[in-house]
Amino acid sequence: MSSILVFGASGQLGQCLARVAAERNLPGLVLLSSQQANILDPAALRGVFEQHRPQYCINCAAYTAVDRAEDEPEQARRINRDGAATLARLCQEFGATLLHVSTDFVFAGAANEPLQETDAAAPIGAYGLTKLEGEQAVAALVERHFIVRTGWLYSEFAHNFVKTMLRLGRERGEVRVVWDQVGTPTYAVDLAAALLHIIDTGSTAYGLYHYSNEGVTSWYDFAVAIFELSGVPARVVPIRTAEFPTRARRPAYSVLDKSKAKQQLGLSIPHWRVSLQQCLRRLG
Repeated sequence: MSSILVFGASGQLGQCLARVAAERNLPGLVLLSSQQANILDPAALRGVFEQHRPQYCINCAAYTAVDRAEDEPEQARRINRDGAATLARLCQEFGATLLHVSTDFVFAGAANEPLQETDAAAPIGAYGLTKLEGEQAVAALVERHFIVRTGWLYSEFAHNFVKTMLRLGRERGEVRVVWDQVGTPTYAVDLAAALLHIIDTGSTAYGLYHYSNEGVTSWYDFAVAIFELSGVPARVVPIRTAEFPTRARRPAYSVLDKSKAKQQLGLSIPHWRVSLQQCLRRLG
């Protein structure tokens, strides 16, 4: 493995990258929190590049508070667009390959079949818009780039749907979950392994890719599976999105087509239930 800088390393995906690298005894990973390397500080970031001279950078740093982004669009834009652009410029200057993580929220959610990389993006909220702007900046500013869209991330780390459901199920015994939003859960450990696979194989198939686990489900059915596989005796009540209003709209359909990633990057992708079982075992 080459020298790899991971930005936003204290977040969910960053912690999963650290775990996968440790389990596989992969050298060269430099894990940088926002305190150690703030992507909004170009001068400090240049110092990091000069110190490490990376061959690869993985950008996990992002503004991900979907609802709050509606009230703080410029702060979301500073991180998701401007921070990504700064990283891209430095990667281009130092000859590094940038792996940039994006989101299914770049789509409107009006489709009814798996979304391909060539499908038109049409974000319906500030978070999705600023992430799309970040994609565009990366594609324009650094030649060697992999932009990887994902969605419905969960793991043993940080705050996520699986951990929230387990907590609420134990505390309340009943949860209300929307059934009319459809997508695919993504175990962040699997995404981390996919990113490291791209680096380990030395792929030069640069461009835009989709990655989630295999399969399709709703948030309601995902919650049912969480309780079924964990043995937590909680009841799940299906509700419509309109019964659970949020500040930001969510895509109703965000199933990602992974054909390109499998064919061009040689990725083998597990089904979401298999990965959920692994996560629940690790959560104990």
